[in-house]
Amino acid sequence: MAGKFELKKSKNGKFHFNLLAGNGQVILQSEMYETRRSAVNGIESVRRNSTDDTRFVRLTGKGGAPYFTLKAGNGQVIGQSQMYAAEKARDGGIASCKTNAPAAKLDDQTG
Repeated sequence: MAGKFELKKSKNGKFHFNLLAGNGQVILQSEMYETRRSAVNGIESVRRNSTDDTRFVRLTGKGGAPYFTLKAGNGQVIGQSQMYAAEKARDGGIASCKTNAPAAKLDDQTG
């Protein structure tokens, strides 16, 4: 099963999306956007930038857990991963993002 973007509207009226792998696991989470259009633009930015390894920033959280962010060409963070147990798992998440994001379908759940 192919990956997909889930676009959602939060209780406060803002929009956000998740990139899910084919198995349904969340690979990447977005920030909150004021408008649906801005969130869709964020999805398009993930599609474009996920093919460029230099856009991925490999980080370590305060507790030592590895994670990554994906940045656009202007340096703005487009999305962030979960915290992983090991660097190898984080790198697998990056590989999954590269594989799934470019062709992931949009599942618009904003109603």
